[in-house]
This record gives sequence, structure tokens and C-alpha cells, in this order.
Amino acid sequence: MSTTKAVITHPFLPTKGREIEVVGRATHWGEERVVYLNDNARTQSISVAFTDLGKEDEFRRIAAGRAAFRTCDLLDLRRRLDGLLAGRGMEPT
Repeated sequence: MSTTKAVITHPFLPTKGREIEVVGRATHWGEERVVYLNDNARTQSISVAFTDLGKEDEFRRIAAGRAAFRTCDLLDLRRRLDGLLAGRGMEPT
């Protein structure tokens, strides 16, 4: 029986660089996930996008480390700030 291995690639995870043995794949909460055994031999899952099995994130490829925020995140922040300002009787700019 052949097994698939994957490497955790997400830069903010403490397990970045760790090689995991994939025991399956599943969709949880609308997201494709890799199922593997953790150090306690219990199944655990991680987003496929956080491993080398996932497609390269288009934003990260284009930004090449130069952008701290995604456009959708900035637009969401703006919407939230407008809501806060409106609640204080202030006119959003």
C-alpha cells in the first residue's frame, strides 16, 4: 500500500515544514482537508491549502511577500469602520 506524504507550508503555523503522512482527504465546513495522524496517533485534519498538496494561492504568488493585506480584507475593514462611525453619528469619508 502506498502512502502520500505532504509538507505543511503555511507560514504562520508552528508545524510549518513538518512532513505528514496523509491517511485520507475529506471535506469539512466546505473546505477540502487532508487527514493525517498526529503525534498521539489520532486523526487530525488540516486545510489542503496549508500543505504542498494545495494549489498555489494566487494572491501570495502575485504579492510575492510585498502586501500585508488582501483587497477583500481591506474592503471588509472599511465596511466595519463605516458602521462604527455611523453608530457614533460621524459621517464616513
